[in-house]
Amino acid sequence: MPWKATSVTDQRAKFMLDYNELVRTGQTTMSLLCAAHGVSRKTGYKMVARYQQSGWPGLADHSRAPLGGKHWISSETISAVLDVRLDYPQWGSRKIVAYLRDIAPDQQWPAASVVHEWIKQAGMVINHPGPRRRFPHPGRPAAVPIERPNQQWSTDFKGHFRTNDRRYCYPLTVADSFSRYIIGCQALRATTLDLTWPVFERLFREHGLPDAILSDNGTPFSSNSVKRLSKLSVRWIRLGIEPRLIQPGKPQQNGRLERMHRDLKKEACAQPAANCRRQQVQFDTFVDRFNHIRPHEALGQTPPVRSYERSSREYPKRLPEIQYPSTCVLRQVRSSGEIRWKGQWFFLSESLVGEVVAFESIDDGCSILRFGPLELGYHSEREHRLYLDRPRPSMTATASTTTSGTA
Repeated sequence: MPWKATSVTDQRAKFMLDYNELVRTGQTTMSLLCAAHGVSRKTGYKMVARYQQSGWPGLADHSRAPLGGKHWISSETISAVLDVRLDYPQWGSRKIVAYLRDIAPDQQWPAASVVHEWIKQAGMVINHPGPRRRFPHPGRPAAVPIERPNQQWSTDFKGHFRTNDRRYCYPLTVADSFSRYIIGCQALRATTLDLTWPVFERLFREHGLPDAILSDNGTPFSSNSVKRLSKLSVRWIRLGIEPRLIQPGKPQQNGRLERMHRDLKKEACAQPAANCRRQQVQFDTFVDRFNHIRPHEALGQTPPVRSYERSSREYPKRLPEIQYPSTCVLRQVRSSGEIRWKGQWFFLSESLVGEVVAFESIDDGCSILRFGPLELGYHSEREHRLYLDRPRPSMTATASTTTSGTA
């Protein structure tokens, strides 16, 4: 396996991506982060200051290359190589070199490895996608104090059960994390997006938009995709809602909703109704009593309705398109979940089909890939690779010898 080289700018980009993750989660210290990257704290803080002052372009160095040199290869030589590749696209670099040496033996031709790099840089190499990787979980959601209504909603499917017609019922619950007010409790026949999205649309119209929604990692809230994006969470992002995921197997991280589920099970699910429609009547009765009558200990023994108020953010008539800075280069994700960038095809996610992503250039060799406020990863033009879901700081030491998610 050949050694993989990275540029200084790539290393700095990896450092800043890990630093941003450090600030969000607080799971490590600056000293450990700098040690993992093999730099001093002084250098680390210098990179942070340059990033805060000038953004990603501030990480780039000015070129130290000489303005001329007798060993430089002429553009005519490169053009001759690429012309052969265009005429015979099925030929590899060794055949191209052998052909050129045969027709022009008096000219100095480069090695096959150099020719292969020229072909790659010209976007004439077809990359066959390998097996899709499994993306790591982003970790425990940041501990943000909930200080007002609609700052965060919590959602989940309470455990399914059978109604008396022997069909399954899946209660979809949504509650305000601050006031414990139950936004909705809907009886569904499945957990699909087609059934779930209309429920959220109705709740958004009635109660406005929250700032964030906390959920577990099940369908349709999450997927095994970059940033765990699902088609539902993609729509939330377009509405300006931040999707938040608890860690797998840690329901206590969504404890307020789980506590409500215990009461819901006792009062509305202990005796299943004849069918899903009749079961909804029991859910509505429970929600009305929970919100308007039942005193809540965490709220000073007052009903949740006294602590809740409607969001001032209205649900739009249509999903808005994400706006990017004019300096970004936009790409639309095709029906295959792929995008084309720098002459190559890269797979992102089926959840992003039809959506617009953006590349923000750091310098001539590195670009950050974004979807709205999310940084999906970065593209290294020197390595011709797209890195998705960057590693944690503790894994950075091996980042140069392992793939961080490529297509």
